[in-house]
Amino acid sequence: MKHNDENVLKQQDLDKKQGVDKNSKSGRSAQTKSKISTDSKVDKEDAKNSGAKGKKRKSDSGVEKDNVSVENLVKIQVPSTLKKQLVDDWDFITQQDKLVKLPRSPNVDDIFKKYLDYRSKKEGMLNDAIGEILNGLRCYFEKALPVILLYKKERQQYNEAVADNVSPSSIYGAEHLLRLFVKLPGLLAYVNIEEETLISLQQKLLDFLKFLQKNQGTFFLSAYDGSKVSE
Repeated sequence: MKHNDENVLKQQDLDKKQGVDKNSKSGRSAQTKSKISTDSKVDKEDAKNSGAKGKKRKSDSGVEKDNVSVENLVKIQVPSTLKKQLVDDWDFITQQDKLVKLPRSPNVDDIFKKYLDYRSKKEGMLNDAIGEILNGLRCYFEKALPVILLYKKERQQYNEAVADNVSPSSIYGAEHLLRLFVKLPGLLAYVNIEEETLISLQQKLLDFLKFLQKNQGTFFLSAYDGSKVSE
């Protein structure tokens, strides 16, 4: 009887220990499952957020790519002699403190008219498309002049010259008009125009620049005014 009682007690004690171990393992298993579930949710959230950011970067990249492609498409090759004209223009104003004497003759409107006459005689007819392009250039010039086409030292002169609703195209000449062609590719990058139309526009703009080059001695000043410029 004693022997059996001892066996029973030992068996009960063993069962208790196994029960504790089982519960402990069960607890650890539940914690592990909970942790895995939580980690899984975190991973999913990270993946979701990462995916959203990825799409955003892709979208941003797409926009930048579109802008770059348009700017690459509208390439305006300024003839070498006109490039030198731009360098001299910069030197007169920023280094020698001289300004273009205003009003200019011929002015921008005069130059556009001369070019229109030149093309009409060349083609034997008045070209409406050329007229539209010149009107567009005139609009760009007048809007861009006070914003991005003037050196700091020219601003006071502009405020004094363009008053009482006077058109800048009737005051300024080839010197400032040429500066527009440097900025034009960047401006056209924001315009929604078909590729074929842009290529045609590019060719016409190059033709106009060749016209300026051909008449460089007539349209451009060889020396600027030595009057004191504004700081």
